[in-house]
Order: sequence, then structure tokens, then C-alpha cells
Amino acid sequence: MPRLEELANVVLRVPSILVLDLLYKCDIEGLTEHLRAKNDDMLFKYKYVIWNMYYFGHLLNVVVLVLPLRHIVTLYLHILAALLLYMGHQISKDYVREELQSGYEGAVYLDSLAFNRFVSAMTSQIILSTLCAFLMKTRKVWLFSAHMLPLLARLCAARHATLLAANTFSLGLTGAGITVFLLSHLFVPYRLAKAAYSELLQLEVIELYRLLAVGISLWNQFAVPVLFSVFWFVLFVVQLCSDTMSRKTSAGHQGIMFFLLTSVSECCATPYSLLGLTFVVSYLALGLLNLCKFYLGGYAAVQSENVMHRGVTEGVTLLLLALQTGLLDMQALQRTFLLSIILFIVVTSTLQSMIEITDPIILALGASRNRSVWKHFRGLSMCLLLLVFPVFMAYKISKFFHMDFWLLILVSSCMLTSLQVTGTMLIYSLFMVELFRSDPIESLDEVIYWVNAVSRVLEFVVALCVVAYGTWESLFGEWSWMGASVIIIHSYFNVWLRAQSGWRSFLLRQEAAKKINSLPRATAQQLQQHNDVCSICFQEMTVAVITYCGHFFHGNCLRKWLYVQETCPMCHQTVRPIPSPASGDAPAAHTPRDAGPEPAAHQEGAQNQDGGSSQETQSKAATPRPTEQQKEEEETKSFEGGDKDQPRKSTEKR
Repeated sequence: MPRLEELANVVLRVPSILVLDLLYKCDIEGLTEHLRAKNDDMLFKYKYVIWNMYYFGHLLNVVVLVLPLRHIVTLYLHILAALLLYMGHQISKDYVREELQSGYEGAVYLDSLAFNRFVSAMTSQIILSTLCAFLMKTRKVWLFSAHMLPLLARLCAARHATLLAANTFSLGLTGAGITVFLLSHLFVPYRLAKAAYSELLQLEVIELYRLLAVGISLWNQFAVPVLFSVFWFVLFVVQLCSDTMSRKTSAGHQGIMFFLLTSVSECCATPYSLLGLTFVVSYLALGLLNLCKFYLGGYAAVQSENVMHRGVTEGVTLLLLALQTGLLDMQALQRTFLLSIILFIVVTSTLQSMIEITDPIILALGASRNRSVWKHFRGLSMCLLLLVFPVFMAYKISKFFHMDFWLLILVSSCMLTSLQVTGTMLIYSLFMVELFRSDPIESLDEVIYWVNAVSRVLEFVVALCVVAYGTWESLFGEWSWMGASVIIIHSYFNVWLRAQSGWRSFLLRQEAAKKINSLPRATAQQLQQHNDVCSICFQEMTVAVITYCGHFFHGNCLRKWLYVQETCPMCHQTVRPIPSPASGDAPAAHTPRDAGPEPAAHQEGAQNQDGGSSQETQSKAATPRPTEQQKEEEETKSFEGGDKDQPRKSTEKR
């Protein structure tokens, strides 16, 4: 039954929000002005009564909204029982009226028509009384049988005047019973509020994190997003049916899209409906992003959740823009046009999130040499959609609205989305070209970098044009604080930060290239003596560079490593540029430790190798092992002074 409880928890709270929404739409000021026009004395009598009823209605519905589920179920059962009692009295009233119209006052069983009327009314009354007893969980059916008094009087052959008196008495008796019941339960809301306050005091919700914990618990208990989404959907269906019935001819003339936007704008005229639309947009964005994940990566991709891909960003964007632009205070037509622009921004944000999902997947397909045609088709089709759809949106909105600064921001956002997709597809194409080549492209990393660089430069130029146009319009056109703040924010995030990031990346690559070019290249003899693979890519080395600490790597592999960090992948010493040697024998000092036996040219200065080697080994064994800093200092001195014994030490295995 947990599913049924979750459903009831949402469905039974929706009517309270609907009533609150209707109360918000009530024009109390207009009603009081109408009463003033009729009579000032009438306004004096009823003004405060109307306002008190208005506030009491808000308070009552808020209390019902926050009641626990079991109390809401009990409340609705009592309301349903009251409706059944009302139906019973209506049946008795109709029966008495039919009896008066027939004019027959004899015994019921002597006239067939009178007997049929009596049996029908009595059967209905018995069923209603039984249902009331069932809803109130009691076996005392007679408590709900007051509306049967006119029928019992007619069974006793009472006169018509007596039937009318019996009907009035039964109605008063039922009203008195309901009044006694309400008075006996008058302080139930107070007791509930007192119990809730006591529970809060027991939790000691004085600290902020405990307040947040209680708030999150209530949020989940009341299922606020689902609740407001269901409320807005019910409101939208009712509004759509109403608009369809009243605008059958105009709907076809205006277009289906404008017709839907008009209905949506009518359903966001109050804070409650706007909050419901916010949650609906969040759920729609979440569904669209999950559909994108499922299309690209299957069911497993949907399970991997990202905080930024839950549709929250889109919903919050809509809510903030609606509050900032005063959407609630506008007329219907103005609200429709403004809502279309806000929804356009939300769709653009959703497309950006879809690009963030698609980009790593399509690049991974190209880099991993995956040959699944279906996976490549799904990735390329999604990229094609993300490339064409923003352009189509920008064309439609620029055709529909007059070009200004705000519209330029929207169009530029679509252009940036298409530029990002174009860069991703170019990099994917390079990966696929390398896949079908017999030998790899040596400069592929550089080509990919310049493709990304061109894409980022174009994005930077678009952002710069937007800022320039906005500045021009602010200086020589209509200036506003809102426009100036948007220009400042746009300049910082989309111009300054982009330029700073691009320049930092360029300097990092320049420094890495400088380091790689300064490192010595390994000779064929050194590679043969090394006889190992590159420790970064684990591929054979036909050419390699040698770091200052004496390790062999592919030049391109080490360059990519240096883009990430500046230390050696093997020993984590800092890789720094090596200055040009001052003497001819200086490069010999860079012979690596694991380069194998020394060349004969380096062994000419060694004296008495057979005896000296063993003595040197013994002395090294007795000497404490130097630290990494001492090793660097010794190697630096050896490099600068051209020590001949240092290569022998560097070739020893650590």
C-alpha cells in the first residue's frame, strides 16, 4: 500500500492549492468598490466581513494543506458524509414535493404510483444512511437517518402539512447534529498545531542545519514538486478545455503554438500556478535529459546521475526570470509574449545540458576506436539535432521579435551552442580519420588543440560582439540598471573569464613545448640499451626524449602529460627546460640511469676498473642514500662542471 499512500498524499492536497489559487484571483477591492457604488451603508456592513472571510479562507486551506495524511483522509471522509446527508435531504424534499403534486393522502400501499415513489425514496435513503455509517466507521445507522422522517410520516398516512413539518424538522435535526460535531472538534487544529510545536521543541531545531533537516523532511513528506506539478497540470487541462470551447475559430487562425502559449500564460497568473509551472518545467527538462542519455548510452547511462542534469537549473531559471520581469502583474497578451521568451531561454539551457552529455560520449567513441555503427549513428544524429535546432530557434525568434540587446543575447546563445557542436564533430572526424589510417597522425594533438582554439575564439568573438552592442545601446540608446548589470555580468563571465582561460591554456602549451624541445633526443644505441616501452602510452619507442632525471618517453606523450602537471611521470621530479650545454662533453652528463653499459668514450677516464669498481660499490654500500634534493644538486654540479665520473653513477640501477 505505500504506492496508494503516496498517491493519496498528493491527490488529497491538490484541492487546497486549487482553492488558494482561486482566492488569490478574487478581486476583493473590486467587490468592495461595487458595494460602495450601491450603498455606503452596505459597504460599511459587509466590507470587514468580506475581508475576514477572505483571510479565513486562506488560513483554513493552508491548515488543510499541511495536515498529516491520516487527518486529511478523516477530513475528506467527513466532507463526503456531509454531502451524502445533503443528498438524503434533497431526496426527501423531492419526495414531499411529488406527494404534494399528486394530491393523494391515502395509504401508500393502496396506490401503485404512491407505493413506487415511496419504495424508491426509502431504498435511496437506506443506502445513503448505510454509506454514512460506513464512512464514519460506526454501526449506528440511525444517527444518519434523520432525513427519513418525512418518509416514515408518509408511511403512517400523515397529511401533506405534516410531511412539510417533518421535512423541516429533519433538516434542523441534521443541522443540529453537524453543529454539535463541529463544536466538539473545534480545537482539533489547535491540538494538532500544539503537537507539531512540541515535536519541533523536542528536536531542538535551533541550529541551522537542524532547521534545514526538518525543512527537507517536510519537503519530502509533502512531495512538494509532485504536488505542485499535479496541481498545475489539472489547472492547465481545465484552462485548455475552456479555451478550446471558447476559441474554436480563433485557435486555427492564430496557430496551435500561440494557442498553447496563451493557455500556459493563463496558468501562471498567480504565485501558486507559477511555482507549479516551475516544477513542471524541471520535470520536463529532466525527462528530456534522461531521454538523451538513454538514446546515447542505454539504460546504464540514465542511472549515472549528475547534479547539474536534473532539470533544477531550468526550473530555477524560469522562476527567477518570471519574478525579475514581473510576469504575474502583466496582462494576458503581454504575459504570453514574455513567457515565450523565458521558455526560449529555458530550452537553450536544456540544449546546453544536452551538449554536456553528448560531447564526452561522441569523443569517447572516436578516441576508443569503437566500431559499433549503431552507437556512432546515435551520437552523430544527436549532434546533428543539437547543431540544427538552435539555428532554427534563433531564426524563428528573430523573425518574430524586433532585434534588441536581449534578443541578441538569446540568438548569440544559440550560435554558441551550434559552434560547440561543430567543434565536437570536427574533433570526432579527426579521430575517425586516424582510425582508418595505417599509421597514427603524429600531430593529432596539436590539430585538436587548434580546432578547440578556433572554436573558443569564435565563442569569444560572439560574446565580445554582444557586449559591444549592449554597451552601444546603453550609451546611445535606452539605458537601464538592468541592462548595465547584464552587460557587466556578461563581460565578466563570457568575455574576461574566456580570455583568461584561453591565454592560460596557450601559455601552458608554450611552456610544455619549450620543455620538450630543450630535452635531448635518445640515440638508437640508447633506445636499444633501454629496451623498454613508453611508460605513458605503453607503446614501443623508435624516437624518444630523455628527461633530466633520466627517463625515456615519447615526445608527444610527455607533452600531453606536461599539459596536466609539470612533474616526471616516473619519479615525480619537476621537469624543467635544460639550458644549452656550454662545452662539448656536457650532454654526456644527461646519460640516463637505465641506459645500459656506458659507451667506450666515457670509460677512458676510468682507472683500474676491475679493482676500483668493487671498492666503489663497497663505499656506496657504506654511504647513506642521498635524498632526492641532494641528487638534483649533484647532477646539476656534474652538468655544469662536466664531471666524467657522473655518467657512471647515473647508469647504476636505483
